[in-house]
Formats: sequence, structure tokens, C-alpha cells
Amino acid sequence: MPLLQICRQCRPSVSRFAVYSAPASSRQFSASQALLARRVKKSPGLTKKALAAKANKKKARRNIFESEKMTLAEAVNVLRAVEVGSSNAMYELTVKTAMPRGSAIPKGRITLPREPKAKEKDRILVFAEGRAAEDAKKAGADIVGGAELVDGVVSGRHQATLILCTPALIRSITPRLGRILGPRGLMPSERRGTVTDDVSGFIRRLQGTNEWKGDKAGTIRAPIAKLDFPIEDVVKNVRHFLGVVKRATGNQRDLSAQKNQKKGNAPVNAITRVILSSRQGPGIQVSDI
Repeated sequence: MPLLQICRQCRPSVSRFAVYSAPASSRQFSASQALLARRVKKSPGLTKKALAAKANKKKARRNIFESEKMTLAEAVNVLRAVEVGSSNAMYELTVKTAMPRGSAIPKGRITLPREPKAKEKDRILVFAEGRAAEDAKKAGADIVGGAELVDGVVSGRHQATLILCTPALIRSITPRLGRILGPRGLMPSERRGTVTDDVSGFIRRLQGTNEWKGDKAGTIRAPIAKLDFPIEDVVKNVRHFLGVVKRATGNQRDLSAQKNQKKGNAPVNAITRVILSSRQGPGIQVSDI
């Protein structure tokens, strides 16, 4: 009997035994715990202007000597004061070049007036035959042979820090060794002078020299002197190294080279900055270069 048809006096007693049935149209609720879905707002990405400002702020975090230029002698004195507790520290010279389009990565060999560290002996491999092979052996080449050495170079059995070749054999070794030695900077080439008939003379000129080489951005780094060197010796080493780099990058030309080469034949790779630093000291830009 519906609850509404019972009188008010009997309703309390009957309501204890009546079973209430919900209408069929009522909403059924689950007994499980309700989960609240919260929409997480994604933070908007930085605009191009904000990214540029962030990059400029990062670049601005440099040492106090970044915008200050010093003479070479003053830079040496500052670094010596910073490294007062490290007698074995080494001065490092960093030369940054502009690297215009069409310019080659600067590289070369040098003998400093006073070497900062012992010279590492090169292990020389020479592709030559006949009289050139005999002269290479007498000059001090470690491995000498013809095209039969190619398999040993490919497999890694023949290891070398310098590879020379005569013009007669360069075409026979290039197809197999170009992809292997090229990325390592060891492939003989006429531009570097490692493809030559005068192999023995090239080896003799290498004795007592060290190789220097820039990276893809045109930055050259080289240990230039020890901390306990007199200031005069450090200055001589820096001047001598900069002279070699200037000639290799076209900033300074020899008179003999100007006579033999046409003007403007090779692009000039301008030197933009010269920085002297040490192991624990700051990088100081040199003004009198």
C-alpha cells in the first residue's frame, strides 16, 4: 500500500516495515569512490623573443676578464698570480678565426723557440716503391711498402700518426682508404704536402715539429708555455705561434709565396680573437696581436 494513503497516526508504525522502492526513472548511484577528474593546464611555451633573451642572458655569464683586453705581458702576469700554487701549470693559447665560406680548416706544424713539453714521436707510414721506399726507410719511416699495406691499414694492423704517399701510388690507395683515413685527417693529399716524391726530405723536415690544427669552427688551441718559464720565453712562443697561424690563414703572406701565387687565390681567414688562459685561471683576451 502506498505510504501516502495511510493516515498520519498509523504512518510511523507502518513505515518501519515498509520497503521503499525507488522509481524506475531515478538515477542509480555507484557505491564506489567517486573520482574527480582534474584538468591540468599546460604551461605555455616560451616565445621566440623569450628564448632569445634567455640565450643572451646565458651568454652574458662570463668571467670578469671577458670584455677586458690586456697586453700579452700583463696577461702572463695575471695568470702567474692566479696559478701561484701550481708550478706545473701550462699556458694555453686560443686563436679564434672567422672561417668564411670556402676557407679550409687551419692546420700546420711548428717548432716553438722553447718547447713546453717533450715532443711526441710520430709513427710514419709511407706508401712508396723502389728508390723512394729505400730513402724513406733511411730517413726514419716506421712502415714502408706499396699497395699491399692497404689491407693492414683497413684492418688496423698498421697504426700510424702520419701517412705519406708518392704520386705514383695515390690513385691505387684512395678508393679504399679515402673513407677510412679522410675523417681522421690522415689521408695523404697534395694540399697538405703529404703526397710527394721527396718523401725523405719531408720526413727530415718533420723532425722536431709538432702539429697544430683547428676545429670545424676555426678555433685553434695549443699549449704554449709552462708557468715557470720567464715572461720573455712565453712572449716569444706566443709571437712565433701567431706568426705561423697568420701565414696559414692568409693574414700574413711570405714574399716568395706572393710571387708564385696569384693575388686573391685563397680567401683570408681573419683572426678575430686571441685568448691566453691557464688550467685554473681565466681566459684573458690579448690586445697586442
